[in-house]
Amino acid sequence: MSRFWAKIVGLFRNQTMAGMDKAGNRYFTRMEEIDGVMKEKRWVVFKGEQEPTSVPVEWICWLNGQRKIAPTPEEMAELEARRERVRLNVALLKKEEEERGAKGLSQEAAKTGKVVGPDLKSFIRQLPVTSEGDGRGEALDASGRTSKATESEKQPPYEVRQKQEDSSEPTGTGESFRPGTWQPPT
Repeated sequence: MSRFWAKIVGLFRNQTMAGMDKAGNRYFTRMEEIDGVMKEKRWVVFKGEQEPTSVPVEWICWLNGQRKIAPTPEEMAELEARRERVRLNVALLKKEEEERGAKGLSQEAAKTGKVVGPDLKSFIRQLPVTSEGDGRGEALDASGRTSKATESEKQPPYEVRQKQEDSSEPTGTGESFRPGTWQPPT
C-alpha cells in the first residue's frame, strides 16, 4: 500500500510542464521506470471540459511521441498564421471560381441555376477517325458514330487462326459462353 501512495506522491512531484496551448490546455512530462527502463510519460490537463478535439495537431504529435521536443509558442503562432493564410486563400479561390462559373453560364442556365453539360458532338469530332476501330470490331464513321466492322475484318490472320485451332485452350469472344458447358481436354 505504501508503494501505491509513493507513486501518487511521485506523480505530482516529478512532473514537468512542457507547455500550454492557445485553448489553455497544459502539457506535462515525467520520467518513469518501467521494467527497469526509464521512459518518458506525456499527458495533457484540459482547461475546463475535457475536449480532445481542442488539442492542436502539433501537441498531439508530441503526446504520441512523434515529436521529441514540445512545440514552442513561436512555432504555434507561426503555424496558426499559416493556417489563417490558407483559409483566406481558399475563400478567395472559391469566390473566383463562383465568378468564373457565373460568367460561363448561358443566360437561361443562369436563370434556372442549372449547369449545361459539355457539347459531346464537338468532342467526338476532335477524336481521330480510324478504320481499325478500337479493337472490338467497331469503327468510327465521319459523323462520329460507331459502325460494326464486317466479319472478315474481325477475323485474325490465317497464321493466328491456325495456332488457335491447334490449341487445347478454349477460344472465342465469349458471346456464346454458357456456364458449365466447357470441359477441359482429357
